Amino acid sequence: MDSIAFANTKFVPTMEASSLYDFLPLTFLLLLLLLLLTLQLFSSWLNQPKNLPPSPPSVPILGHLHLLKHPLHRTLHSLSQSYGPVFSLRFGSRRVVVISSAEAAEECWSKNDIVLANRPSTIAGKHIGYDSTLVVFASYGDHWRNLRRVFTLEIFSSTRLNSFLPVRRDEIKRLLLNLNKRASSSGDDFAKVELKSMFSDMIYNVIVRMLTGKRYYGEDVTNAEEAMVFREIMSELVEYAVNVYPGDFLSILRLVFRSYEKKVARMGKRSDELLQNFIEQHRGSLKIGGGGGRGDTVLDHLLSLQETEPEFYTDEIIKGLIMVNFVAGTDTTTSTMERAMSLLLSHPHCLKRAAEELDTVIGQERLIEEADIPKLPFLQNIVTETLRLKPPAPLLVPHMSSKDCIIGGYNVPRQTVVFFNVWSIQRDPQVWEDPKSFKPERFDNGENGQCKLVSFGLGRRACPGANMALRVLNVALGSLIQCFEWKRISEESADGTEGKGMTMPRAVPLEAMCKAREIMARITK
Repeated sequence: MDSIAFANTKFVPTMEASSLYDFLPLTFLLLLLLLLLTLQLFSSWLNQPKNLPPSPPSVPILGHLHLLKHPLHRTLHSLSQSYGPVFSLRFGSRRVVVISSAEAAEECWSKNDIVLANRPSTIAGKHIGYDSTLVVFASYGDHWRNLRRVFTLEIFSSTRLNSFLPVRRDEIKRLLLNLNKRASSSGDDFAKVELKSMFSDMIYNVIVRMLTGKRYYGEDVTNAEEAMVFREIMSELVEYAVNVYPGDFLSILRLVFRSYEKKVARMGKRSDELLQNFIEQHRGSLKIGGGGGRGDTVLDHLLSLQETEPEFYTDEIIKGLIMVNFVAGTDTTTSTMERAMSLLLSHPHCLKRAAEELDTVIGQERLIEEADIPKLPFLQNIVTETLRLKPPAPLLVPHMSSKDCIIGGYNVPRQTVVFFNVWSIQRDPQVWEDPKSFKPERFDNGENGQCKLVSFGLGRRACPGANMALRVLNVALGSLIQCFEWKRISEESADGTEGKGMTMPRAVPLEAMCKAREIMARITK
């Protein structure tokens, strides 16, 4: 028994020693990995580019993502007050530089326009933007230049826009008649109306009719079932296409929240099917016509170009061109219309002056036309000042540097994401007197305010649809002022509190009191 006990006693320490020796390689490996990680971090610190823009303290992995709060443009503006007009952040592993002053923005577009003409990759660009080949998602290069040429010459040229004047005129008149029907329900008194939905219907119909010839919003739609599907898809498409998703900057979030990317992928598939259906419908109509007659929509024109240049005008390219118009031109213009009316209701003296200008130049015998706009400087000032104070895309679409460059005296390394905080830039006190106030009269000296604005971007990446947006905004807003008397329901009703969304919409849809003027009796005859 003693010998057995002794043997057993010696057996245990032998096993413990053996286990310790077994773990030594693993312990050594862990220590080695820790050392390598420390060396890598130290090396990264040593090799970090010098003279980077100032930056607030960050946290591991997240960088500065924890600082981002809604609304993002206001959060970034607040940071610029502490760290200057050019400062840097870390969105996960991505380096980001934020531009917040007019001087720094001008330097970017005058000296670094090509360098900053790239786009960062995003989930939306991959799944909705045909693997980032849409003009809004594509980086600078031959493909992007070709797409830009199509927008400039084939979609938004003056000749093409003039050909769709009857569409814009008709949809604005429908808006006025719809308002009049609601206003007349109160007899001779003012009637309460909700404006955002009517503005949205008008803008969508202008763009959809221009592109496809269909009406999908409001009354008298082309096809009720088709319209319902289109509206549902567009609502989701705009949300996914323009919102900033943290997973675009922190790859681990893509793994943790894979459901989001799956939703975007499904949305991309649905929108592709919708756009392909448009193409097949119009292609079929052109075949039935025997090629002798062409449709008068943008889609018909692009399909005719496909016949002569099939290697470039593929179905995918055409779908991308159509999609960009749907996404980029609708919510932004609607938001600006709503903001302009909200600002006028809060500044009745501006509303009165605009009405007097319209009465003097045009009167109450006929409706305002696009050709009248150059003769209505104060109306243009209202639109310009609205775009300055309430830009529809306060951060634009992010840019990315293709190589090292210098901005504001700081080094900006290659592949840095660059945000232009238009909301801050257009409130720069170095450029604008009393920048927080709505003062359309600031442009009364004849200076072209559009030259100072960056609401539509500048340089190579400027919005190609700006001219069309300004046509619609000026005539639609002028028509509302010419045809109705307006007043706000209460001080709170015209409050400009911002809601969620990249187009800076109002938190609460705008409601106002309106009453038809003399001209509406002539229009309704």
